[in-house]
Amino acid sequence: MDVFEAVAEPNRRALLDALADGERSAGDLVATLPELTQPTVSRHLRILREVGLVEVRPQAQRRIYALRADGLVAIDDWIERYRRYWAGHLDSLERHLERRHGEPNG
Repeated sequence: MDVFEAVAEPNRRALLDALADGERSAGDLVATLPELTQPTVSRHLRILREVGLVEVRPQAQRRIYALRADGLVAIDDWIERYRRYWAGHLDSLERHLERRHGEPNG
């Protein structure tokens, strides 16, 4: 499995969203997805760890998970070409709105 396959699954994206706010324990992450069992959340976390999107460290009896920014590089690289596409379209929209704003009754 690669990074793209990993983030294609909505529950794994929810776990990444939870980790975007900072490190979380495995128990905290299980609580973010109450519809899933602890073993299911653990499997999702294992997949995210295997593809390099999260890292884990022990803290006493707990396991603490954190995002790995470098794991997101492949996604960012892929999105870059589309970011340029949207930037151009947004610039055109901005120019259009500026022209309309200057028109009477606009």
